[in-house]
Amino acid sequence: MILAPLVLANLCLGAGWELPSGAPLVTRWARQISPTNAWPEYPRPQMARPTWMNLNGLWDVAVVSKNDEAHPQQFKGKILVPYPIESALSGVMKPLLPDQRLWYHRTFGIPDSWRAGRILLHFEAVDWETRVYLNGRDLGAHRGGYDSFTYDITGLVTAGESQDLMVSVWDPSDKSWQLRGKQVLNPRGSWFGASSGIWQSVWLEPVPASYVDKLTLVPDTAAGLLHLTVEGRISPEPMVIEATAWDGATNVSSATVEIGTELTAEVRKNLVDFYKATLTWASANVELPIKGPKLWSPETPFLYDLVVVLKKKDGTVVDTVGSYFGMRSVSKQPDPRGFTRFLLNGKPMRLSGALVQAWWPDGLVTAPCDEALRHDIQIAKRAGLNAIREHVKVECERFYYWCDKLGLMVLQDMPSGGEGDPKTDLPTSPEAAAQCEQEKRTLIQSRWNHPSIIAWCPFNEGWGQHDTLRFARWIKELDPSRLVDEASGFPWHGGGDIQDNHGGVSRPNANKIGIVSENGGFGLATPGHDWPCEIWTYHTYDPATSGTVDAMAKKIVGKQLPALNEKSKAWFTRQVVQLFAEMWNTPGMFGQFYCQLYDTESECDGLVSYDRAVWKVDAEAVSKAARGEATLADKK
Repeated sequence: MILAPLVLANLCLGAGWELPSGAPLVTRWARQISPTNAWPEYPRPQMARPTWMNLNGLWDVAVVSKNDEAHPQQFKGKILVPYPIESALSGVMKPLLPDQRLWYHRTFGIPDSWRAGRILLHFEAVDWETRVYLNGRDLGAHRGGYDSFTYDITGLVTAGESQDLMVSVWDPSDKSWQLRGKQVLNPRGSWFGASSGIWQSVWLEPVPASYVDKLTLVPDTAAGLLHLTVEGRISPEPMVIEATAWDGATNVSSATVEIGTELTAEVRKNLVDFYKATLTWASANVELPIKGPKLWSPETPFLYDLVVVLKKKDGTVVDTVGSYFGMRSVSKQPDPRGFTRFLLNGKPMRLSGALVQAWWPDGLVTAPCDEALRHDIQIAKRAGLNAIREHVKVECERFYYWCDKLGLMVLQDMPSGGEGDPKTDLPTSPEAAAQCEQEKRTLIQSRWNHPSIIAWCPFNEGWGQHDTLRFARWIKELDPSRLVDEASGFPWHGGGDIQDNHGGVSRPNANKIGIVSENGGFGLATPGHDWPCEIWTYHTYDPATSGTVDAMAKKIVGKQLPALNEKSKAWFTRQVVQLFAEMWNTPGMFGQFYCQLYDTESECDGLVSYDRAVWKVDAEAVSKAARGEATLADKK
C-alpha cells in the first residue's frame, strides 16, 4: 500500500492570466493549462504525506532594478507559477535581464488544524538567487537554480489572518559563473533561451512537532535487502521507526528500530533540563529483507511501495510518509574479450538511448503538465530506447518518477556554468568552486532514491570543468551504487567508470565502459512545428540523391532545410537505424545515444518535433534497431 497525497487547496489570486497571442509555438497541452490546474500533482512522490497545500497558480509580479531591494509598493501584473517569466505559459513571456530583479507576491490562509504541529514552505526550484519574505519577515536567501529548499514558518504565521508571501529573484543568466546549463540571454545554435524565477512547484505542508525529514534508499540485490536511512526532527527522547515494504496489498517486509538513541539520560539532562531544547536531528538505519526480490529493469520496472512510520515508545503514531523503491544493481565487468561492459542486475546490457534536453516551446525549462512529462518517457519507450542522457539539467522529481514507473534508465548530467577552466582544470574562483560543488552534491543527494538513475556525470565537453579527478572520486565515494561518467565527450582525465565519446565509435577500453552519449545530428524541418528561428542540423536529406548532405558545410539552414515527407522520413529512419546497428556490431561498444529525442529550439535533429506532435522517423523500425534486431537490409 502507499499513501495517496490529497491536495488541501489550490489557491490562486483570481483572473488575470491567458496564454499570450504571440506565443511562438505551443504543445497540445498548453490550451489545457489554467490558474486552477497549474501542476496540481504532489511534487515529491518518494516522501509523500496525505495533506498539503499547492501554492501554484496566479501570483502578483513586478520587475524592478536589481539594486532596488525594497519591497515593491505596487505589482502591475500577474504571473502563472511555476512557469518561468520568459515562457508563454507564465502569461508574461518577457526576458529578465541581469540588471533586473523579479518580485513575486501572493497571500494564503492556514487551516486551524495545522497549528498543532509545524508548517513547512517548500520551493522545488527557483533560478537563481532567491530571497523569501513572510509577513514582512526575511526568511533568508538561497542560491541555486535546480535544487529544492524549505523554510520552517511555524512561528511566523499569524493566527486567523491571511499570510503575505513575497519572493525576490535575481538571475544573471550567462553573464556570471553559476550553474545554468544551456540557458543564454541571446539564444543561438546549441544555446537556448534563459528561464528565470520560480520554475517548479511551491507548496505548504503541515508536519507533526516530531517528523520524518529525509529518506535514503539503497537497494542491495545480492543480499536481498533494502538499506534505508531515516532522518528526522524529533523531540529529545528516543522514538521508534517502523518501515514496511509492500507489493500491492501484500506486506513483503517490516522492520522496527529506535531513533534518537544518542539521547541518553545524561544527554537529555543537559539538552532538555538545562538548555530547554525542544527539538533535535536524529537518524536511524533500517534493513528491510526483500526475499526473492522482483528486480527493476526497463523491461520490468517493478516498484515496491514503502511506508515509514515515526512512533513514540508507547506505540502512538506521530508521523507517516509514503515512498517507493526499485530493487536493482548497476555495475561493470570485463567481458571474455577484455572489454568492460555495463551490467544491470548482474547481466550485460547495451544502452540504446537518446539525448534529452528537457525543454518545451511553451514552458521552456518547465513542462506544461505532468501528462506532458509522461509523454516524453513514452516517446523514448516507443522508439525502443532503454536509456536517456538528461543533458546539463536536473529535472523535477516527477520526471524521474515516470522514468522509474515506465522503465527508462537515466545518465544524469549535472548542470554546467562558468565555474572552471577546462584547459588548466582549475576553478575560476573560490566562490564559484564552492557554490557549484555544493549544488552538485545537493542535486545528487536529492535524486538519490530513483532506481532509473544509473550514472552521474559532473561535466560535459569541458563546460565549467575543473578538478576532474577529484569530482569523479568524491562522487563515487558519495554514491558507490552508481556509475560515474567523469566527463561526457571531452576532456577525459582517466577517472570514473565510463569512457564517453561524442560522435564516432567508442574505443574499446579494458577499464571503462565504452559509450557514445551524443551521436547522429541528422535533421529535417517540420513546418508548423518548428521554433521560429534559423533552425539547423549537422546532416540533412539530399532530395537529388536521396542520400545525406553536410548541412553545416553547405550552409543549409532555416527555410532551406528539407522538410519532412515520405522520402526524407525513410532517409532519416535509415540513418538512425544504422547508428544503433553499429553499436550492436561493434565489440566493446556498450552504449549509443542518438542526439536527440526531440527538436529543441533551433536544433532540428530530433526524432520528434519540438512540440512533440510529429514523428520524423519510423518509430517501429528505430525500435527494432535499438533492440539489436536490425538486419543488413534494414540499414540500406
